[in-house]
Amino acid sequence: MNKLNHVAFIMDGNGRWGNKKRKGRNFGHLNGVKTVKKVVRNSIKLGIPIVTFYVFSTENWRRPKSEINFLFGLIINYFKKELKNVISNGIRIHIMGKINKLPPKIKKTLKEVIKVTEKNKKITVNLAINYGSKDEIITATKKLKKKININSLEKNLFTKNMPNPDILIRTGGHKRLSNFMLWQLAYAEIYFLDKLWPDFNNQDYKKIIERFKKEKRNFGSI
Repeated sequence: MNKLNHVAFIMDGNGRWGNKKRKGRNFGHLNGVKTVKKVVRNSIKLGIPIVTFYVFSTENWRRPKSEINFLFGLIINYFKKELKNVISNGIRIHIMGKINKLPPKIKKTLKEVIKVTEKNKKITVNLAINYGSKDEIITATKKLKKKININSLEKNLFTKNMPNPDILIRTGGHKRLSNFMLWQLAYAEIYFLDKLWPDFNNQDYKKIIERFKKEKRNFGSI
């Protein structure tokens, strides 16, 4: 039975879900946060030590400014309301991406959250914000002054000292990686769901984990 150390999520379909409900894309993002909370809570119950969510990519800057501001405001308001619960539940927040290039308010919020949760050990929640995998790999390569190999490169990625994802789950019906953890997902089991992210539930999660545990993982061998 395969051990599960790290699950990554591409949370696709929030905007489409909101439009489908005739309440707009931002309504979808708002409900997407509820799904994140459910997934984290369920991951703690299942004893999964690391989960990663693709929150905002380097390409997402192309979206309307009003939507970007709403997304960042959503993150800021969430941590204002939920930080005590995050701490009490033993959740460590880690950010993948270039925080320093974010607007001042969200940058300040994220840095504070990282600091006050850094000693929590029940689960690590990686939030990929202002993240692009190609940029991550190029940035890591530039830090290497001498010997370049797999180990030295991995030590300079945002996921240094973490196991690579065992599973990637992408909702929303699209079958692509969208510049997300291209290096780290080399041997991940990938599950694509037609469901939009706000409709993803604990039963869907459980089915994927049960399937993963039965998968034969060869890693290049027979």
